[in-house]
Amino acid sequence: MSNYNQYFIKMQDGTIKQINPFTGTEVWTVPGRASKPINNAIPEHAKKMEKTRKKEDFCNFCEAKYLNTPPEKERLVKIGKKYLPLANLKPLMLEATKPVFRRIPNLFEIVTMEYWKKNFDFKITEETAKAKDDYLSDKRGYDHVMNVVNMKLTLLGQDPAKVDESKKLDYADAFFAGGHELIVAHRHFVKGAEFDTQLCSSGELSPSEHKEYLKFTIRGMLNIYKNNKYVRYVSIFQNWLKPAGASFDHLHKQLVAIDEWGVSIEREMALLRRNPNIYNEMGANLAAYFNLVIAENDHAIAFADIGHRYPTICVFSKSTEIYPYDLKEKELAGFSDIIHAMHAALTSQISANEEWYYTPKDSIDIMPWHILIKLRVNTPAGFEGGTKIYINPSSPYDLRDRIITRLLELRKEKKIAKMSIGGECDAKPNPLRYYRRGTR
Repeated sequence: MSNYNQYFIKMQDGTIKQINPFTGTEVWTVPGRASKPINNAIPEHAKKMEKTRKKEDFCNFCEAKYLNTPPEKERLVKIGKKYLPLANLKPLMLEATKPVFRRIPNLFEIVTMEYWKKNFDFKITEETAKAKDDYLSDKRGYDHVMNVVNMKLTLLGQDPAKVDESKKLDYADAFFAGGHELIVAHRHFVKGAEFDTQLCSSGELSPSEHKEYLKFTIRGMLNIYKNNKYVRYVSIFQNWLKPAGASFDHLHKQLVAIDEWGVSIEREMALLRRNPNIYNEMGANLAAYFNLVIAENDHAIAFADIGHRYPTICVFSKSTEIYPYDLKEKELAGFSDIIHAMHAALTSQISANEEWYYTPKDSIDIMPWHILIKLRVNTPAGFEGGTKIYINPSSPYDLRDRIITRLLELRKEKKIAKMSIGGECDAKPNPLRYYRRGTR
C-alpha cells in the first residue's frame, strides 16, 4: 500500500492530493467544492419543443440536412434484428433507408488531405478513386460535392467563383480519401422529446445500440488504416456538448488519422517498457486498494481515476486482445455495456469528453484498450496555470458515489445491462489480461 500513497494522499483538513501515475499531473480536491448529485430532471431553463417537424433539422448532422455535409461513406441500417452496413450511397438513395449511424467526412479536417499529399506523396487507392468517380458521375452527386466545396471555400473566406473546377475536384479528394471521419447518430433529440434539453446522448441509446455504435466506429478505424498506409494511429474521441468542444449538440464520435502516436501514448509506452504490468498496478489495482471501483463485469472494469484536471472515469477492457477490432463479440459487448452505463449515469446534461487509448498498430509493446470519460464541469484558472497544480471540484470518492447512486437507479429502471456495481464488484488484483495476449 505504501507504494500507492505517493499518488493519493488525504490531508487532515480533508484536502485530497493526487498525482496521476501515467501523466504526473498533480490535482487537489479542496473540501467544500464538491459537485451536486447527478439527476436527469428537466432543468428550469429548458424550452418547450415544437412538434411540427417531420424530419429533424436542428443542425447539419440532422436527417433533413444530409446534403450539408460531404458525401456519406457508409451508414448502418437495422433490418429486423440485424444491422447492415451500406456504403457509398448516392444522393437519391439517402432517403431510401433510415440509418442508425452514419460515417461521414469531417468538412474541416484536423490533419488535412494536403498534409498527407505533400508530406508523404499520398495517392488515393484505386477503390477510393472509383468511388469518387462514381459519385461525381451522378448529376446530383456532382452538384452535392460542388455545393459542399463552395460552402467550405466561403467559410474559409474565399470566393468560390474564383476557384476553377479542377481545383475544386482536387479539394473533393478529402471527402473520399481523407483521414478525419465522423460517426454520427441518427437522432438529435430522444424520441418523443418535449424539451430542448432532451438530447440523444450515448447514455440515451440502448445497450445494444451502443455496442453497434462502438462496432461501427471500429469499422471506420479499419477503413482509415486500409486506405492510407502512412497512418500510424487513429485518434478516436467524442466531445459531448459545447463546453466539451462539440460543434453541434448531436451525438457523434471523431476519428483522426495521424502519422505518430501522440504524446500521451508515447509517455505510457515508455512507462510500460519499464513495468509491463503497469496498467494493473497503477490502474485497476490502485483503484481497488483505494475503493474507487464503480462497476465491473466479466469483460471490463470502471473506476474513478486520480490525477486529472476534470473528474474522470476510466474503463479498461479485460480482454487478452489489445486491438479494439480483435475483441470477440461478447468481450466488445461487455466493454460497451460498461461505457454505456457510465454515460447513462452522467445523463445527457453533463458535458464530457470520451477518449480512446489502445496499442498502436506498429508497436511491439502492448497496452489494454481503455477509455477515459472526462466531465467538463470545471475551468482551470490562474492558480492552475501558475503552479501546474489543478483544482478538481469533485474528488474521486465524490465521483464514485455519484455514479454508483445513478447506476443503482438505472438498474431498477432496467436501462443498463447486467453488471456488478460498487461494493458488489470483485475488484480482484490484476484483472486486466492484456499481458497474456495469445492465451485464453
